[in-house]
Amino acid sequence: MEPGSSEPFVFSVTDSSTMKPGKCVDKTDVLADNEHVLDLQCNGETAYVASVSDHLQPPGTDKASNGHAAWRQKCASYVLALRPWSFSASLIPVALGSVLAYRSQGRLDFLLLLVCAVAVLSVHGAGNLVNTYYDFSKGIDHKKSDDRTLVDHILEPQDVVRFGACLYTLGCVCAACIYGLSTLKLEHLALIYFGGLSSSFLYTGGIGFKYVALGDLVILITFGPLAVMFAHAVQVGYLSVAPLLYAVPLALNTEAILHSNNTRDMESDRQAGIVTLAILIGPTFSYILYNTLLFLPYLIFCVLATRYTISMVLPLLTIPVAFTLEREFRSRSYSKIAQKTARLNLLLGLFYVFAIILAPAGSLPRISG
Repeated sequence: MEPGSSEPFVFSVTDSSTMKPGKCVDKTDVLADNEHVLDLQCNGETAYVASVSDHLQPPGTDKASNGHAAWRQKCASYVLALRPWSFSASLIPVALGSVLAYRSQGRLDFLLLLVCAVAVLSVHGAGNLVNTYYDFSKGIDHKKSDDRTLVDHILEPQDVVRFGACLYTLGCVCAACIYGLSTLKLEHLALIYFGGLSSSFLYTGGIGFKYVALGDLVILITFGPLAVMFAHAVQVGYLSVAPLLYAVPLALNTEAILHSNNTRDMESDRQAGIVTLAILIGPTFSYILYNTLLFLPYLIFCVLATRYTISMVLPLLTIPVAFTLEREFRSRSYSKIAQKTARLNLLLGLFYVFAIILAPAGSLPRISG
């Protein structure tokens, strides 16, 4: 119907299975939409009234366009289920390890960097889906949870399982490609990669480290030293201790994301019968721990800047953001604290990577280049 037209817009309800029951309507009932009047028809005594855009289609609507829109919405649902806001926790360690490799050997294989990033992202995304599935199956997620993928039936449990399996498979394919492209020994590659893959699954699946207050330790190791060492090793072809040391500031900041998330969910987690570190230490010590994780990396950068290279002051540019997060945490404004901490993690990590790139030759400890 064109705007301003007085011709009635007639709808017929054909699929009641996906609609919420509403009042019975007949040809004389009308629904006002701004200045237009829409006639609703029902063939029986009971009609199911739903939103016009979702369920009621005017005659002659192009079914192909509707199918395309539904497909796009489904794809968007899959992307959102991955929690892409958290991907800085895996991408920045890959960038850091690769840059350390570049500074030590003077070259960087961009194809290896790309394959490595896809492998780590796949495992990270699959781990998020495993977390979604088990939190839902254990009754932890609810209508007020941050992740409502299954609670709101955006996706079905079997969709999440299949998608997670596909991502784990993609990650394994990438690991096989890395073996063909890198000089890293197979046993070392398998040790690091499958160690990370196992951690991403066991965080909530199987043993369920998250539910017994060990999730923080798993994340601290996996999305810090392990990821950085993996990215470095596939470039240089051997294992080294140096990437583990450089990963510490980033790992602490990454752990702040998880801790802020668990602090926000303390009450719902306690009601669900699980135990997290935030529950064990309580709100006051959770605040202290969050500040430690947030500001200790800046102290490390100050030491590096004064003793080795002035370029390490770059990450200090993000301190104002950290103080803003501290105030929000102190006032217990937890609603978006995890996402905001993840944004800080991205900024801090990028400045850290640039600081290493800009450091004069020979100024970085334990790095030859």
